[in-house]
Amino acid sequence: MTEHVLTQTRDRIARIELNRADKKNALTAEMYAAMADAVVAAEADAQVRVTLIHGKPDCFTAGNDLKDFLERPPHGEDSPVFRFLQAISTARKPLIAAVAGPAVGIGTTMLLHCDLVYAAPNARFQLPFVPLGLVPEAGSSLLLPRIAGYQRAAELLLLGRPFTAEKALAAGIVTEVIPEGELLEYALDAALGVAALPPSSLRATKALMKDRQAQPLAQAMQEEGAQFRACLSSPEAREAMTAFLEKRKPDFSRF
Repeated sequence: MTEHVLTQTRDRIARIELNRADKKNALTAEMYAAMADAVVAAEADAQVRVTLIHGKPDCFTAGNDLKDFLERPPHGEDSPVFRFLQAISTARKPLIAAVAGPAVGIGTTMLLHCDLVYAAPNARFQLPFVPLGLVPEAGSSLLLPRIAGYQRAAELLLLGRPFTAEKALAAGIVTEVIPEGELLEYALDAALGVAALPPSSLRATKALMKDRQAQPLAQAMQEEGAQFRACLSSPEAREAMTAFLEKRKPDFSRF
């Protein structure tokens, strides 16, 4: 376990808190491993009814730590990032997210696997995969068009520009926009409400909604993962991520 991911189980709620504020909760391999382990542990714990994922009041996550990704790219489906994606995509218990501040890359795509997503007005979402020379992950190439409609998903995935909590609400990514000072308390209250429900019917209802898309989702995630890993070693991705780290505009004219 890493100090950058805090876990707590109380009142039948498993909480996973991103705790790397100095780096805007940018996710490293160790953080992905800790998050994957926490979700798996919550699924196995008979006392847990619901899992809540959140960051800080001013930041959910800035996405992948690009330096860490460049130095230790995921090479297989057993890598920490793909273990985490597998864990949230197959979770049988409800997942709730509370989002404030930046929610970049996987900070947005992981929400597509959550059952309830609450966002503060200061939340800023972004799917910058194409600008970074990558492809979407977490099954977002399948899930986002289904949730938001093709044209809206194409705008968010192809252009990769930041968008607001209100736009995320309109796209179906967010359940409700909650004032910043009330966000975590509201999400916790929702988690308590879910935890008080009959667990068998709760899980069965989620399964009825999710199982119909399980096979195409698994296939989409496998295809995305293969493409993502291939793109990570491409010259375009190297230029895009190096330019980001060097705080300059990338130059794709030679590709």
